[in-house]
Amino acid sequence: MSVDRASEAVHIEPAPVVLRPKRTFGQNIVFFVTHKPLGAFGAGVAIILIIVALSAPVIRTHDPYESSVAMQFAKPGAERWLGGDRLGRDMYSRLVYGARISLYVGILSSLIGSTIGMVAGVASVHFGGKVDLAVQRIIDAMMAFPGLILILAIMAALGASLNNVVLALSIAYIPSTARILRSQALAIKEMDYVLAASAVGAGNWRIIMRHIIPNCFALYIVMVTLHLGGAIIAEAGLSFLGVGTPPNVPSWGGMLNGAAANVTVAWWVAIFPGAAIFIVVFAWNVLGDALRDVLDPRLRGTGTG
Repeated sequence: MSVDRASEAVHIEPAPVVLRPKRTFGQNIVFFVTHKPLGAFGAGVAIILIIVALSAPVIRTHDPYESSVAMQFAKPGAERWLGGDRLGRDMYSRLVYGARISLYVGILSSLIGSTIGMVAGVASVHFGGKVDLAVQRIIDAMMAFPGLILILAIMAALGASLNNVVLALSIAYIPSTARILRSQALAIKEMDYVLAASAVGAGNWRIIMRHIIPNCFALYIVMVTLHLGGAIIAEAGLSFLGVGTPPNVPSWGGMLNGAAANVTVAWWVAIFPGAAIFIVVFAWNVLGDALRDVLDPRLRGTGTG
């Protein structure tokens, strides 16, 4: 009897498990802004860039293609807010239209390259064996080329045009995305729900599309965001070298190319497009880093999400 009473005396009821309520969408935004201020800055710049690109025909002050001898190297003022270039074209209007080119190239190339890379990496892991070996050797061969050399080779073969820039950048972004998403898919493949789906007879592509890819999607978003900033600066670099967009197209890199020989005469022809490239690429990069900290499963529980 005394033993039973002693055992009852030391019996401790387990503490109830209190689940933290799930944050709402608005609370998630507040959390992101307060904990990732640089990421919030990047998101703000990205939103402004999208608004400027979509409303370019409305907010422009002049025809970005119209030349004026009288306005050649015009200083920034009421007539030309950001000055004129060597052909007398309005720098502000060309800068606004250049945002459309940068956004078009950045979004398309990062989405296409990252999507193909994700599918290739996930499929090679799931099928394994000779498929994985063949895909990884192709990825190794693509990564053996320096990225700029590969892009320049594609542009030299296809010619200078906006869509060819998108194609070249998309191909260049496939191997890095495939390699990173493959490492994520290797861990997901061994999860119980994937093994259970395979045990009940689910098809290969059903497992890939319903179980593996959705659990890689957070890392995929991070890769798209990081590649987008790289695509913008790559397009600017190609246009600066004269192998990107055609010379008459108002792109930021093309504006820098035209300003290279005239920067001592008119400082504004180089400062404004250069500052636009710097701010936008910096914003996309810090946004990608912040999204990685918040969404990457490998960083959960480290105080970042």
